[in-house]
Amino acid sequence: MNAAHRKQSLHSPRSRWTLLLGLAVALALALPWGPSHAAEAIRIGEINSRHRLSTAGQAYRNGLALALEQINAAGGVGGRPLQLVVREDDGDADQAARNARALISQDHVEVLTGSMLSDVALAVSREAARGRTVLVVGDALSDAITLDKGNRYTFRVRPSTYMQAAMLAEQAARLPGRRWAVVAPNYEYGQSAVASFKLLLKQARPDVEFVSDQWPALGKIKADDVARAIRQSRPDGIFNATFGEDLQKFVQAGNRQQLFEGVRVVSMASAGAPSLDPSQSEAIRDWLAIGYPWDQVSLPEHQRFLEAYLKRFSERPQLSAVFGYTTMMAIAAGLKKSEGGDGEVLVEAMRGLQFGSPLGPVSFRALDQQASLGAFVGLVSQKDGRSSMRDWRYLDGAAYLPPPAYVRSRRPASASK
Repeated sequence: MNAAHRKQSLHSPRSRWTLLLGLAVALALALPWGPSHAAEAIRIGEINSRHRLSTAGQAYRNGLALALEQINAAGGVGGRPLQLVVREDDGDADQAARNARALISQDHVEVLTGSMLSDVALAVSREAARGRTVLVVGDALSDAITLDKGNRYTFRVRPSTYMQAAMLAEQAARLPGRRWAVVAPNYEYGQSAVASFKLLLKQARPDVEFVSDQWPALGKIKADDVARAIRQSRPDGIFNATFGEDLQKFVQAGNRQQLFEGVRVVSMASAGAPSLDPSQSEAIRDWLAIGYPWDQVSLPEHQRFLEAYLKRFSERPQLSAVFGYTTMMAIAAGLKKSEGGDGEVLVEAMRGLQFGSPLGPVSFRALDQQASLGAFVGLVSQKDGRSSMRDWRYLDGAAYLPPPAYVRSRRPASASK
């Protein structure tokens, strides 16, 4: 065919129709239409200590997963599903920092979360600031996360050590004794918990004195030595910040040495069935502690969460599951408000953000990016391998946030810009 015939054929009606049809097919294949071209997921990097803190860590991830499933079933955020990219830190801050860098630079996550141990959370927080990526800490407690070492990219859901210590110091100040001993793991969280409890109890009761400070290494407590040293100081009360296996060993040693007889214990953690050997069936008798009366909370939000959790995992939720669930709800609310934006846009959206939780509405205070989630405080006992909580009250975290002047005295000015 010569050039004239080719030119004539391209201008014929049949040729034009063939050309247009081919272009339409090519365009249809290129566009994200149909079920095989789903909207791009919003990637969330989750770093945690699943093996180091196996029971609590798994419950936390269960809560995250349940919330994520519910959010995606409802259409995700702006039509985009949420996707978790999970990394294990083994309780090691350096490994967690490496994971955070990889999640930001290689996996291109839009949000970071996780970090149950306080020193790990601080390491991830530093990387989040360097990578200008929002980090929502769900479980770690140290005040430094939102105060001394806070930055504009880091938010925290769980009540801080200051908030929980304030709740417990308020109760401890009403007890008649004035001689106090403390026991806490010798790392970031334990040091922060003791400092806040001492500060706040002294403010409420200037007559109290602290007669023994015990600082076992995390996971390496010499429980009999600790119990003996406390007993020899003859305290009226004991402030406990140990948890997990350390708490189990401390309870067992204290029970053997009759440490707790006639002494009131105020505890940041309550030992439940997963953490105490059934042979120590009555080791804890009415400790004043922060706990979780999961089967007694009548809030509609909690009932919905409980029913869904029991159906999904066939086991009772731990308190860490509430933190995991609430953390994912906070992330989704922030992404929705920012219209899927990340970095600076998401920071601004999350300051002052209100979101739902199994314990009612919660918000992030803009001043320090700490959530107003509260805690249950009451009398915790252990019997027949099971824990029970009575005479409890849910204390709204908003009433126990550090005073603004206190925050400004400790939080870097750059973190509030």
